[in-house]
Amino acid sequence: MGTPDFAAATLDALVKAGHQVVAAYSQPPRPGGRRGLELQKSPVHQKAEALGIPVFTPLNFKAEENRAAFAAHGADVAVVVAYGLLLPEAVLNAPRLGCYNGHASLLPRWRGAAPIQRAIMAGDRETGVMVMKMDKGLDTGPVAATVRVPIAADMTAGALHDALMTAGADLMVEAMEQLERGALVVVPQAAEGVLYAAKIDKAEARLDFNRPASEVHNHIRGLSPFPGTWFEIGAGDKAERVKVLSAEKAEGQGEAGTFIDDQGTIACAEGAIRFTRLQKAGGKPLAIADFLRGTPLVRGMKVS
Repeated sequence: MGTPDFAAATLDALVKAGHQVVAAYSQPPRPGGRRGLELQKSPVHQKAEALGIPVFTPLNFKAEENRAAFAAHGADVAVVVAYGLLLPEAVLNAPRLGCYNGHASLLPRWRGAAPIQRAIMAGDRETGVMVMKMDKGLDTGPVAATVRVPIAADMTAGALHDALMTAGADLMVEAMEQLERGALVVVPQAAEGVLYAAKIDKAEARLDFNRPASEVHNHIRGLSPFPGTWFEIGAGDKAERVKVLSAEKAEGQGEAGTFIDDQGTIACAEGAIRFTRLQKAGGKPLAIADFLRGTPLVRGMKVS
């Protein structure tokens, strides 16, 4: 049970490990494509079809017929990764051995929807994936397996996503092998250190240079490549949005939100950062040197 690429990797790994997957559940196809008009199947939906696995896409499990159809699979266990639906107790209790979730954080830190982004935005040096036996709470179940992944100083959410995706798929295969042998042990989560990773709001993407450089840098990394942070150059009707794909902490200081050289270095409340990859609306992502050739960001220019 899953939806994005992150979950498709686990499905693929389980099949390659020899497990019999009797059904795949995913979010229903959504409008997409270049014009946003074509219904697009999720990565899990596409992967399952390629593997010859039946796919089910209920909007929820409120209807008794959807719950009955799920129970009718007679599965030993349900594996859940980034599915996007809260499962009712009737579904959680249907598989003989329960439901196991692969969650991209070191629980109880960063329960919820956006653990990868929130870990980077908070400046965490380490995260990981945990396999937990699901209960009716939000990521509150006892933990069965853990893999830890360091967060490098300039690592983006995109890079961390890929590292956790691979590590999480391998961890779930290992956990299911132990469950099959009757050797999987679950341990309750700690009561202390609970943090919730709220869904990313579009309003969070605008950069605030009245924060320390370390926080601005973490903000950029945490929202790269999607949805991407941004600032504006120019004013009024001529204001132009610039998306920041990557940056690095830099030497220097000045008035917050003002460029302090001609190489893309901007002052924050404390310290400065240097943009290394930018993108204008409708344009291509460009390395800073290429961007500056077309759009100078000169010393003393202020942004909003």
